[in-house]
Amino acid sequence: MLHSAVHKARHDVDCVIHTHTLAGMAVSAMKCGLLPLAQTAMRFTDVAYHDYEGVALNLDEQARVVRDLGMREAMILRNHGLLVVGASIAEGFNNIFRLERACQLQVTALSCNTELAMPPKDLIDATNKLYLPGVRRRFGLLEWPALLKKLDSIDPSYRN
Repeated sequence: MLHSAVHKARHDVDCVIHTHTLAGMAVSAMKCGLLPLAQTAMRFTDVAYHDYEGVALNLDEQARVVRDLGMREAMILRNHGLLVVGASIAEGFNNIFRLERACQLQVTALSCNTELAMPPKDLIDATNKLYLPGVRRRFGLLEWPALLKKLDSIDPSYRN
């Protein structure tokens, strides 16, 4: 339901990834949403949010998911999980890896029960701009072949 809605609406997207990881679901339940605690999280300062509507079976929800995602690359599905898009599998994987890492960092930092240091907004915005698609390079494209090579050396049976 989620994937097909995005593919129908976003012709710039060839990859949609949706996860239910512990860190992603934890952040999805936080009113504060994703905090710009470190460089990895600053990559997603314009993350989309979609409020939970129950198990994703209602086709009427598709229009609201697409509306909430807009032209962004990442969405936190409240009380549910994470969703990212990419122009390729490499870019989609890079986006979910980095968003998941940002969620893991937030859960870890918040569990320390200490005051968090937040960077100034102008620095967060400047950092975010450097991670936008195509500003420096398309992220994931250089990393993807190396990840596949590593996977081939560990267990090439995934290719079957």
